[in-house]
Amino acid sequence: MKSTIWFLLIFISLLHLTIPVNTQASKDSSVNKKIQEALNGGEPKKLSCMSVTTSGSWSSCPAGMAVTGCACGKGCGSWDIQNGITCHCQCTGMDWTNARCCQLV
Repeated sequence: MKSTIWFLLIFISLLHLTIPVNTQASKDSSVNKKIQEALNGGEPKKLSCMSVTTSGSWSSCPAGMAVTGCACGKGCGSWDIQNGITCHCQCTGMDWTNARCCQLV
């Protein structure tokens, strides 16, 4: 009787080892692989960036580029991105606004 119970316990333990497990790491690696495949689509892509500084509270990126970050004058740290292409500094009396603009080329 005891040997039968031990056999069942060992069998169940081994059965658990055969079940595939989807870990977060394997999901992350498959997502990263799909992103790389989409970006590489035949030839390698490069990230091209530039800064656009204007006076006032607004600064926009040229066509085909997207805002990746903003900076504001007078120590203002409150800004938002509108429509993905324009930086808006939310403090009053802004003397300058900077938009960091990037695109894949």
